[in-house]
Amino acid sequence: MKHKTGAGRTTGTTLWTEDPNAQIAAKLKALYQSVQEEAIPARFLDLLEKLDAAEQQSALQGRE
Repeated sequence: MKHKTGAGRTTGTTLWTEDPNAQIAAKLKALYQSVQEEAIPARFLDLLEKLDAAEQQSALQGRE
C-alpha cells in the first residue's frame, strides 16, 4: 500500500502496521518468544527422566 505525503505524493513504503502479513508475523514471533521463555513443568521433566531410564534399561537388556 502506498501512503500519501503532505504534498499529495505517494511513497513506495508500506507501514508494517497496515500490512496484515507483517502483523501476523510480529504476533507469531512474540508468541514464539513467550513460549521459549516459559519454564518446563517439573512433571514433564520427571517423565523425560523416566523415559531416558527406561531406554537405557532396554538398551542394556538388549546387549545381554
